[in-house]
Parts: sequence; C-alpha cells; structure tokens
Amino acid sequence: MIRVTYMRLTLAFIVALVLVIGVAELPSQAPELNWYKGNLHTHTINSDGDSSPDTVARWYKEHRYHFLALTDHNYFTDPQGLNSFFAAQERFLLITGEEVTAKYKDAPVHVNAFRVGSTIQPASGNSVLDTLQKNVDRIRKHGAVPSLDHPYFRWAFDTAIFKQVSQLKLFEIYNGSTRTNNEWGLEQMWDDGLTSGLKIYGIAVDDAHQFKEFGPHVSNPGRGWVEVQAPELSQEAVLDALEKGRFYASSGVKLESLKHGNGMIGISIRQEEDEKFRTRFIGKGGKVLDEVIGLTAEYRLKPGDSYVRATIKNSNGLRAWIQPIFEN
Repeated sequence: MIRVTYMRLTLAFIVALVLVIGVAELPSQAPELNWYKGNLHTHTINSDGDSSPDTVARWYKEHRYHFLALTDHNYFTDPQGLNSFFAAQERFLLITGEEVTAKYKDAPVHVNAFRVGSTIQPASGNSVLDTLQKNVDRIRKHGAVPSLDHPYFRWAFDTAIFKQVSQLKLFEIYNGSTRTNNEWGLEQMWDDGLTSGLKIYGIAVDDAHQFKEFGPHVSNPGRGWVEVQAPELSQEAVLDALEKGRFYASSGVKLESLKHGNGMIGISIRQEEDEKFRTRFIGKGGKVLDEVIGLTAEYRLKPGDSYVRATIKNSNGLRAWIQPIFEN
C-alpha cells in the first residue's frame, strides 16, 4: 500500500515537472500589431483655431482617422468628455496634448507635448538651443512626450541645434500648415542628426487651424499624418510605438505593408489611380544607398551602414517617410 502511494506520488511529480518544463520552453507570443492612422498636431478655438474641439474631433473621426491630438498653444484642451462620447459610439481616441509655445528673441520655439494632464507653462532660455532644451526637459518632467514642431518655421532651428538637443525622439519632418518651409533641407538636417548618433523619428502632421474655410493658402486638415503599428488603440500603446519608431509618416502615400526591423526595411505601396512611385533608401550623411521605381522595395543593412531610412515620392509630389533602423 505504501509502495503504490509512493509510485502515484512519483508519477504525479514527473507529470507536473514535464508540464512545467513544456510551458517554460514555449516561446512567448508577441501581441498582434494593428495599424492606426492619426494626426498629432491641430488647434481649436481654445487657441488660434476656428472651430470647437467637438467639431475638430468629428472631422477626423468622419474621415476615418483612429486618433487625434488636440494641441492648443499653452492650453490643455481636456478631451476626457469627448473620449467618453466617442468610445460609446465607435473606436476613436483623443490623445492629451498641448503645443508648448515659447520663443527666443524672434525665433519661435514650439514643442508639442503628448500625455499631459494640465497646462505646461513654457520655459525661457538664453539661446534658441537653451530654450528648446528647457522646454523638452520640462515636458519630460511632467511625464509627457515631446515633439519638435515645424523646425524651419521662421528658420528657428538649424542642424547645429538639432544635433545637440537631448531627450527628444520626435520631430516634424512635414507640417501641413502654410509657410513652414518643409522643402528647404529638413531631410538633410534629419540625416545630419542621425549620422551624428541621434535616434530620432520624423512625423507628418496637419497643424490644422481652419475647418470652416478650405484652400491651398489656409491651414486645413488632412495633409499630413502618421500610421502607427501598435497592439491596441490606447494612448500608451500609440506613444510607445511613436518613440520606438514603429510607424511611417505621410503626406498622401499609403502603404499596403511594411516590414521594419531586424536589419531590413521592406515596403509595399498601395496603388492610387495611375501614379508612379520612387523609393529611396538613405543612409549615413544623407547618401542614397538604393533607388527603386515601383510598388515594392527592400533594403537590408550592410556592414558600415549605421542606419537606413526610406522616402517614397509619387508622381504627384506626395510622400511617405519610413523611419530609420539602426545598426545594432
């Protein structure tokens, strides 16, 4: 009787041990990632926009965006009520935001802050760089995520400043508002920063102010956005993906799929009417590493490539920016 009990206990122990070992050896499954489209810079009547927060949010929801940040100048537009309303109808997320708006002499120093709970007052400095750094640090101190706005607006920033700022992971490679000088070397500034060792990612935004009047000379919605790859539509998941570069930015080019990481970038572009597409893979010093015409393109990091990123341009001048991947 004693022997039988002992054998049963031994058998139970062995079965339990096998189960534990089996479970331990199972690879952990990464969460499924989804694509979410959003705009990270827009204004309401709480600063210099022409429409209410409700009207602004409805425009983006009706145009099939998944998320939006309301970023009024030095004013926290609390989206809690709107988030509750939209959540009850259909999935649409309002990220808490503010455009922390400072200046040094005549140079505008604007830094968007995401994940804010109250208004962050702008800081002053003794130079453009000092003012920028103090505001980035202040935003971080509040537990928020900073993003440099329209670097070439009134020519506030240059490469030297861009390369020196710390704790900044995001900046606007494209701003859909008027007179922001997007086409005057912003990509070269980005490459200079990446070449110097920065790990920084470029977003595209609307910076929309006008929702009642539409035209090329007013700051309208729908001109620049990001497509973020995240496990869920939540503020934390979206911001985490942004700061890790799991997204692409666009002024009109849409992707079918994107493989990004593990030493390679693989791109499949969505065809729109009869447009043609050119993809350039860009590396250290802004050097074009490869150029591909067509709907698919791929590049793998080679020895000596400290980083590679990609830009896509279609035959009508619209673009997408694929975030850099880095050696090691």
